[in-house]
Amino acid sequence: MNSYINKVLEETKIKNQDEPEFIQAVSEVFNSISPVIDVHEEYERLAVLERMVEPERIVIFRVPWLNDKNEIVVNRGYRIQFSSLIGPYKGGLRFHPSVNLSIIKFLGFEQIFKNALTGLPIGGAKGGSDFDPKGKSDFEIMRFCQSFMNELYRHIGQDVDVPAGDIGVGAREIGYLFGQYKKLRNAYEGGALTGKDVTYGGSLARKEATGYGLLYYMREMLKADGKSLKDKTVAISGSGNVAIYACEKAMAMGAKVVAMSDSNGAVYHKNGIDLDLIKQIKEVKRGRIKEYINVYPDAMYIESTPNFSPIWEYSVDIALPCATQNELNLEDAKKLVEHGVMAVGEGANMPCTYDAIEYLQSKGVLFAPAKAANAGGVATSAIEMSQNSMRYYYTFEEVESKLERIMINIFKNCEKAAKDYGCEGNYVAGANIAAFKQLAEAMKMQGVV
Repeated sequence: MNSYINKVLEETKIKNQDEPEFIQAVSEVFNSISPVIDVHEEYERLAVLERMVEPERIVIFRVPWLNDKNEIVVNRGYRIQFSSLIGPYKGGLRFHPSVNLSIIKFLGFEQIFKNALTGLPIGGAKGGSDFDPKGKSDFEIMRFCQSFMNELYRHIGQDVDVPAGDIGVGAREIGYLFGQYKKLRNAYEGGALTGKDVTYGGSLARKEATGYGLLYYMREMLKADGKSLKDKTVAISGSGNVAIYACEKAMAMGAKVVAMSDSNGAVYHKNGIDLDLIKQIKEVKRGRIKEYINVYPDAMYIESTPNFSPIWEYSVDIALPCATQNELNLEDAKKLVEHGVMAVGEGANMPCTYDAIEYLQSKGVLFAPAKAANAGGVATSAIEMSQNSMRYYYTFEEVESKLERIMINIFKNCEKAAKDYGCEGNYVAGANIAAFKQLAEAMKMQGVV
C-alpha cells in the first residue's frame, strides 16, 4: 500500500476506533487506489484522503414520540452530510435497531463513491434512526416520522440534501416524512425527498430500480466474460424491494431464482421461486418468508441463527446478497465456491466481508461491488429529482431505459478504470478508482473547503 494511504488509514483507525463498519468501508476503498495516488502525488499535498474520510457535517438528535399506549419513547436520529463535491447531499434513511454512528458513516462514505459512479450531480449522505418499524402500528410509525422530521427539516432541501428510503423506510415512511416536511416548510418542494409515491411526485420504476440495476450490471459483467444469465440458477438474500425486483429482472433475463430469505430464514424451491407469492407475503401481508412453504410444501425452509445464513448453503450459479451489511462472510464464500458459484453481485450496501471478497476473487469468481452494482436506486432517485424540477414525469419505460443506460455506463467505467490501472477484471478496484478519480479532481478544483 502507498505510504500516504497507509498513514491516513492508520490515522482514521485511531480517530474512529469504535466504528468498525466505517473502518471496513474506508479500508476497502483505500486498498484499491494506490495506483492513482502513485500517479497523482499532489493529492498528498492537498490532503485529499484526509478530507475525503471526514464528513462535512454530522447531525445527531433525539426523536421523542408517543406509542399507542400513550407512552413516551425516545430514539436517536442521525444525518451525516458526507460530501457535496459534485452535487447536493443525497442518500437514504435507515430505520433499524442496529443503526449507530458507525453504520451511518460507512453508508455515507459508500454513498459518495456510488453517487459519483452514476455520472449524475449528486453528493453523498446517509441518515436514519435506531427506531424499529417492525410490529409498530401505522399511527406509531406516523408519529415517529413526524417527530424525526421536526428536526431533520432544518438540514435538508432540494438544493441542499435530499434523503430517500433504505432499510425500514419505504413508501409509507417517506409519505409521512414528506407530509410533515411540507407542513413545516409551508411549501411544496417535491425534490426534497425521493422515493415518493407517484400520486404526489414520485417516479415510476423507483421501487424496482435497485434490483433492476443490479441485474443490468450483472448482465454486462457476465457478457464481458463471455457468459449470460440465461438458464443460470440464482440465490438472492433478502425479500425487500431490492431482492424482489432483482428476482423479477433475473427471471425476465432467463435465469431461475431458486432461493430467497428474510431475517428469520431462507426458502429454497428447486423448481423456481414463485415471485407473486413472495410479493403477496412481503409487500401485502408484511409477513415472514416461511409462510411460502404453506403454499409449496415441496419447498425447503431453514431458520437463520446469529452466525448462520442458510441462503448460501445451496448450490447456485449466481449469488446476489441483497439484505444487509456483512451478511456473506468467508465461510459462506467458501461454501459458494465449493458449490460452483460463478458470479456474486452485491445488491445491499457492503454485504460481503472483505475477506469473503478477496477469497471469491482469488477463486476466479466474477464479483460486482455494491457501490457500482446497486447504484440503480440512487440513479433513479436523481431522475426523480429532475422530474420534480421540471414538473414533468417520464413513463415507466422512459425511466427504465435511462436506468439501463446508466448501469451500462457504470460497468464500462469500472471496466476501463481497472484496465487503465493494471487490474483488469477486478471490478471492485475499477469502481473505487473510477469514483475516486472524479472526486479527487473535483476536490482539487474547489480549493480547501
